[in-house]
Amino acid sequence: MTSSSQLGSTNITMQFDLNRNIDAAARDVQASINAARGQLPTNLPNNPTYRKVNPADSPILILALSSDTATVAQMYDVADSILSQKLAQVSGVGQVFVWGSSQPAVRVEVNPTLLNKLGVGLDTVRNALNAANSNAPKGEVSGYGRNNTFADNDQLFTADQYRPLIVAYNNGAAVRLGDVADLKDSVADVRNIGLANGKPGVLMPIFRQPGANIIDTWTACARSCRICSPPSRPRSN
Repeated sequence: MTSSSQLGSTNITMQFDLNRNIDAAARDVQASINAARGQLPTNLPNNPTYRKVNPADSPILILALSSDTATVAQMYDVADSILSQKLAQVSGVGQVFVWGSSQPAVRVEVNPTLLNKLGVGLDTVRNALNAANSNAPKGEVSGYGRNNTFADNDQLFTADQYRPLIVAYNNGAAVRLGDVADLKDSVADVRNIGLANGKPGVLMPIFRQPGANIIDTWTACARSCRICSPPSRPRSN
């Protein structure tokens, strides 16, 4: 077992004996993940997942996404939430990565000097941001043996939606986030970049499952995304 960690993610690579059935090993890994789920932090953005791949393999296909109208963050969101999940279900595909950017996010650059003058702490700003994105039931209607719970997603998506957010009060006046911080629509990690034909883009390397046929997997991926005509098999004389 080997592992590598970075800000926001940890990858653990487990190498099994060549005589071990890969599907049986995957079931054991999933069972271990389920057993350890209760010991992990409750605020994880996603549940742990596993992939069946050969670390020595090269990608059998690399998809490149570029656009003249959509931003790189929007393309990454589509690739990460739709395309990669669809491709991961294709027979023979072991793992799909998404490179070149990260999920869309609003970046808030707070002015600490201005906060100090207003008597507002950074923890107050943090709590206000967390409260503005809560996803919890808003009310309940009950009667005649039935209870109905109403819920609404309060998540904010753009910088303009965050600017009027009230973070505190000073001398009876509301202190809004736009008054003490610079906000802009950006991505979660600004230190990633991808290029496709000289244009900013998102790259998706696709790795096959150990033992899968490369041509069959390539063909299935191409048909799944309808990206192009699959290559023809070589003819024998």
